[in-house]
Amino acid sequence: MMRRTIAMSLCVVTLLVTARTFAQDAGTGYPTAESHFDALYAKADGRYVWSNWKGSFNKWQKRFRAELEETLGIPRMRAGMPGFKPEARQLDSEDMGSFFRERWEIYTEPDVLLPVIILRPKEIQGKTGLMITPHGHSKNTELYAGVYWNEEDRSLAEDGERNIAVQAVQEGYIAIAPTARAFGKTRTAQDLAADATSSCHDYMLHDLMVGRTPVGERVWDIMKIIDWALETQPIDPGRIVVSGHSGGGTATLYAGAVDTRIAVCMPSGAFSSFEASICAIRHCECNYLPGILNLGNMGDIAGLVAGRYLCIIQGKDDGIFPIDGARGEFRKTEAIFRAAGKGACSLAVGDGGHRYYKKPAWEFIHKYLDKE
Repeated sequence: MMRRTIAMSLCVVTLLVTARTFAQDAGTGYPTAESHFDALYAKADGRYVWSNWKGSFNKWQKRFRAELEETLGIPRMRAGMPGFKPEARQLDSEDMGSFFRERWEIYTEPDVLLPVIILRPKEIQGKTGLMITPHGHSKNTELYAGVYWNEEDRSLAEDGERNIAVQAVQEGYIAIAPTARAFGKTRTAQDLAADATSSCHDYMLHDLMVGRTPVGERVWDIMKIIDWALETQPIDPGRIVVSGHSGGGTATLYAGAVDTRIAVCMPSGAFSSFEASICAIRHCECNYLPGILNLGNMGDIAGLVAGRYLCIIQGKDDGIFPIDGARGEFRKTEAIFRAAGKGACSLAVGDGGHRYYKKPAWEFIHKYLDKE
């Protein structure tokens, strides 16, 4: 009996020592949520991480693109509206001197009406390039098209070089600046009444219920705008560019990854490793995709543009998409482009923070797209 009591006492002491050791390691006696998250990320499949892939480049790109589309929810959207073709109507036109600024509305789904601004050069001979400029998180959804509500808007657009659609039309492109889904007139009634910046939270919750995602819907909208523009506008199909900043940069990256009609993909202020940015810093809900780390990281997603042209624009002091993570992921992207054997990629690092940098962007376009 005494031996049994001693043995039981030793077991209790062992358990207590183990518990105390664990408590000292964790600080509070419990593992932190952050350590749990890190463990989850480390266990993610990453089945299309390029460095782990054993098959051919073509097979990697085909399979990865299909699974990324599935994660975005695009096949479900496509299946839900078979044969759908976007329709648009023009609301007005304003003479801006060297170009026209037109307001349009386009149905990107049978029950989704998206406001867009088209900037059109006055002189177009034959067909010209198209540039689509998805915006980031801003109440003013027309900022990129040069519509300013106040001096703060003007500074954001001109000093921060976010007036991307204006830049494009001045370069001779037809520029289309769409309202991002969940912003502007596409917000929920409650958020419109409250004048909230966006309805990303509500969109995310409702989308998840049916296998969609907000960023997938924004990619879909870009794809439908391309459909419509190729059908109705004097667009050269070999000169389609998409470039947006921040949230617009995220939509740009995913659109370039899945839509091979996009010749030049230029995401700005939206590229790093997931672990260093989306997973480590609080972002809007619209940045998150279910299971994305089981597919790959941002450098792998950018690699889906391989064979075409990719210019990633980042500020060296960007506080929400850290440059060290961007450099590490871009090295992966470069390896994928080398395997593709065609196309070109560039990481353009601006000397500043979270903003657009037009000089390297347009240098890249002129080098690869407008070279003839």
